[in-house]
Amino acid sequence: MTRLRDWDSFALLLIDVQRDFRDDDQVRHFPDFSTNIQRLLQFCRNEGIEIVHIRALFAPDRSDWMAKYRVKGSIPCVRGTEGAETLPFALAAPGEIEMEKQAFDAFHIPGLVSHLHQAGKRFLLTAGLLTSVCVFLTTASAAQRGFLTAMVTDCCADEPEAHESTIKRYPFIFDCTTVDQLTIDYERWQENLEKLSSGFKGGL
Repeated sequence: MTRLRDWDSFALLLIDVQRDFRDDDQVRHFPDFSTNIQRLLQFCRNEGIEIVHIRALFAPDRSDWMAKYRVKGSIPCVRGTEGAETLPFALAAPGEIEMEKQAFDAFHIPGLVSHLHQAGKRFLLTAGLLTSVCVFLTTASAAQRGFLTAMVTDCCADEPEAHESTIKRYPFIFDCTTVDQLTIDYERWQENLEKLSSGFKGGL
């Protein structure tokens, strides 16, 4: 199949779509989240956008827990528990990369940056759970590491106020898009990538 768009510089980081981060209140406030994640994954697979599945997984013996959670005595997504399981609509397809993290920011994963650089990725799409925590912190970290970034907001969820505040407060860090907006935003994003390649000094 001939693709009309060249997405070779793009990758999707799908973050923490796991049972412990998806409760009944969130399902009620973001009922389309699961369908939108499925649509996003299908879009990326059809368009040849690399998908990197990021999941929080912590050891039962607390050896890799962040300090605050060791003090608290509990943490989400303990390895081997039901809460750590990836939700069925977000499972990786054969051949897609899966990485584990023990921090909010996925860029604490050894090898993530080097993989993205070696694969020639310069623009990162982010999506998953939770909007204001791991998705935001990973997106902000990506921007500070030299990537252009866009959060796919209808493929994120959180407490409603936290979700809305996050996507509105940080236009100076990342773009916001939706599954239906991806092909519309594509041309502008490619122009920005070309500006970076040409050493353009102005604003993006």
